Parts: sequence; structure tokens; C-alpha cells
Amino acid sequence: MTVGTALLQGAKLLEDAAIIAPRLTSEVLLLHALALHGVHGAERSWLYAHSGDELTEVAWLHFGRYLHERLKGAPTQYITGSQEFYGREFRVTRDVLIPRPETEYVVETALEIARDARRVLDAGTGSGAIAVTLRLETRTDAEVWASDISLKALAVARENARKLGAAVNFVAGDLLAPFGDAAFDLIVSNPPYVPLKERDGLQREVRDYEPHVALFAGRDSAGRDGFEIYERLLAGAARVLGPAGWIVLELGYASLQGVRAMLDPAWRDARVTEDLAGIPRVIAARLR
Repeated sequence: MTVGTALLQGAKLLEDAAIIAPRLTSEVLLLHALALHGVHGAERSWLYAHSGDELTEVAWLHFGRYLHERLKGAPTQYITGSQEFYGREFRVTRDVLIPRPETEYVVETALEIARDARRVLDAGTGSGAIAVTLRLETRTDAEVWASDISLKALAVARENARKLGAAVNFVAGDLLAPFGDAAFDLIVSNPPYVPLKERDGLQREVRDYEPHVALFAGRDSAGRDGFEIYERLLAGAARVLGPAGWIVLELGYASLQGVRAMLDPAWRDARVTEDLAGIPRVIAARLR
């Protein structure tokens, strides 16, 4: 079995199963299998430059296992244990959400409005992607904190911070609960915002593999599905933020109006960041 033949067979299996981007997925999984057997740091072009090379039996077996996992629905990122975010590679496991490109808008908005923040908090950090990125992209003396209710998620986040050389303080706890009147300059969060009633309609890769505690939110005090965590974050932020501190929140699909309605007179300078398709992705507001 050559590299080229394995790549073609893998892509055909994935295509027949209606897996998105079958050729790219086959390339990524084959490179992951090869990395375990001495081919480290190879780019996708390597596969074509070495298409006639023979695969070792062990590499072929690993590639077959990865294809089987993907065909069952496992996201490619959980198979390889890696996902790029803001130009850096982050370790991911099934204990954390896979960082999405749209979450980079949270980072960009935070850097735009509060690059000089001295104390930053990422509430519900997951893989640590936002906290680590902000620590590496903001002022060198910034103090960055990150919380998560999941101890397993915190272990992944700590590993990412160590690997990428980011000095982040991690705390176990529910959102802002571990912090008193801590006078942060900036709070960021990609909170759970999927209504429970939409669970069955999610892609199986999300529904069956990503942690539900990081996906789903219940009703807020007004009875709106998916807004519970937003409500708690905004209420807690009014206590934890210092004067004129900012909060930056990722938005769920069609959640802009509901979150905007929560910004009572205690908040000002609200701004919304849209993606390239014009979809609202982030809302930011400043405490009066």
C-alpha cells in the first residue's frame, strides 16, 4: 500500500459516507498516522511528493482506525487531538469544545477595545484558546485568569498554556462564581448558548461528541431558551468588573436581540461585530 493509494482510498470512503471535505480529511488523518511513525511536521504537499512511498503496516492500520472513527462521526480534531486557533495549534479532547474560527472574533474585538487591559478573565475557558491567545497578544504585564466548571477541561487548558508559553491563572468554578469584587478590566466568554430543544437537530459530530455542558443553556428569567448563561454572565460582570470595564461575548445564532435586551442602564457603548457573511458574532459593552 503506497501513500498515494491510501490517500485515494481514504477519500473515497469518506466521500461515499457524505463526510464534508473528504480529500482534506483523508490527508489530515493520513499525516496524523504517519506522524506516529517518524514523519513529523510534514505538510499536505509531502503526501503528493511521496505518493509512491510504501506505507508501513502499522501506519496503514492506524490510518484505517482513524478513518473508521471519522466514519462513525468523530470530529477530525478529536482524532488528531489538535485544532488551530489564531495561528496557534491547541490540543483538544472530548472534554472541551473544538475552537471555531468565529470565536476568533471574540479575540479581535477584545484586542480592539481593550488591548491595554491589565486584568482579563475568560469565563468558561474550555481549551483555553481565548485566554491563552489574549495573554500572548496583549501587554506583557497583563494578568489573565480563566475559569471552567470542568476539571478535565482545565487540565487541557493548562497543557495548552504551558505548551504555548502563556502565563494564565486557571481557577475551577462556575463562570464568575470564584471571583469576588476582583476589578477586572475585561471579561470575555464563549458561553453555552444552544437551546436544549435544538439538541436533536445538531450535527452528530457536535451532538454526540462535544461536551454538552459547554454547548447547552437553559432559559433565562424571561423564559427565553439558550439565554441563561448570558444572563448570569452579565449580572456577575457588573460585580466583577472595575469601573468602565468591558465584557465581550460570543453570540449564538439569532441571539443578538435577546442579549442586547439584557444590557440595562448599567451598560453603555454596546457594539456588535459581524462576520464576513454579515452574521452577528460578538457583542461587547462597557460598564458605566
